[in-house]
Amino acid sequence: MTVSYDWHYTQSLHFAKFPLEDFLGVDVASTQANAYEYRTRDDTTLIDVLEFSHRQQGLTATIYPLGMNVGPTLALRGSIEPLPQIRLAFVGPAPFGSYSLTDTRSFDASIGVYVADRSPGWGLGSHAFAFGGIGKITGNPGGGRRYFAEGGGGVSSGPFGVDLSVKFAWNRLVEPMEHRFLTVPITLRGTLTF
Repeated sequence: MTVSYDWHYTQSLHFAKFPLEDFLGVDVASTQANAYEYRTRDDTTLIDVLEFSHRQQGLTATIYPLGMNVGPTLALRGSIEPLPQIRLAFVGPAPFGSYSLTDTRSFDASIGVYVADRSPGWGLGSHAFAFGGIGKITGNPGGGRRYFAEGGGGVSSGPFGVDLSVKFAWNRLVEPMEHRFLTVPITLRGTLTF
């Protein structure tokens, strides 16, 4: 079993399409050198991204039901991952004047393959992994679900290790109206394996 403390740096992907076009129902484009980050293509609505927090911390636990030593093995992973805080303001025709996503977490469960080359004792070993899974999102303004794929690798010495991974997550929320957004957290993990 491996437990870890995670440091996430999250980027959004296709933010103009997801969630801005979901909210407005029209094409949205980024602006250049303006006070607003996005606008509708017909210039009737301006969107100001007041906050998109990139840094979060989370927790992860990984279990190896068939054991883990050298070579590939099955791995089950559970994690608690905060989503970025997002605050938007709309100027012009929009279903609401502002949007906030705060104090939101995803409880993720995944299954994957873990390939390790562990050294005996305190020798230096390495590993790589690939996971796919689902998550339940809770928080403000409401809940939802997510699907994701994650891959990465790391090094270990004795029970201690460091992982670096990238996760592509498709997040779906239902409030204040159904919308989606893509996040790409790059994660650095400090691990302890029992």
